[in-house]
Amino acid sequence: MKMLSIEQELKNNSYPGRGIIIGKTPDGKKAVTAYFIMGRSENSRNRVFVEEGEGIHTQAFDPSKLTDPSLIIYAPVRVLGNKTIVTNGDQTDTIYEGMDRQLTFEQSLRSREFEPDAPNYTPRISGVMHIENGRYNYAMSILKSNNGNPESCNRYTFAYENPAAGEGHFIHTYMCDSDPLPSFEGEPKLIQVPDSMEEFTELLWNSLNQENKVSLFVRYIDIETGKYETKIVNKNQK
Repeated sequence: MKMLSIEQELKNNSYPGRGIIIGKTPDGKKAVTAYFIMGRSENSRNRVFVEEGEGIHTQAFDPSKLTDPSLIIYAPVRVLGNKTIVTNGDQTDTIYEGMDRQLTFEQSLRSREFEPDAPNYTPRISGVMHIENGRYNYAMSILKSNNGNPESCNRYTFAYENPAAGEGHFIHTYMCDSDPLPSFEGEPKLIQVPDSMEEFTELLWNSLNQENKVSLFVRYIDIETGKYETKIVNKNQK
């Protein structure tokens, strides 16, 4: 698979929607994840990321302007023991609860499908990172309508065992900005991941469309110790 530039992937797409990146630093020491949200409506843009325990949640920047919280207020990141779960919706909780009952990542998502936001039927994208005894692997998933047909749900899971240093995978909800919004196609895109969390955060934030970007979360986890560092950038600030 050809390695793509995450900078160009974001700069050349004004509306990839919501996106998840998971990978490993070039020095092989850190597991990396990033999650961003974008918005076209006032309701979608009226959000910020806030840390909550070991994870994060979205909340309204201006509560008086919140009209429909159903698909925009959720916990994108939760930690279950040595697993970090990252998703674009409340399926974070579904995966957390399923894996806590010893279900697999894939089994946990069987009860969910794409979002009920006709005519877009936004895909549910999810990732889980597993670090144990100095070993690291991750998986990504997308649940999407069958070419816009809400009667059919297509389920894809991609697993990466002992991922290569310096590599990451990027999956997002929409191919481009359009009406209706076309769902992501194909397998997660292969991209480069840098050693520096500050550098990666700045690169991602500056590459996202200025008008549509809302919030960005980046986390680097030490594979040996499990200790992590987090960066959050919100367009809306007090």
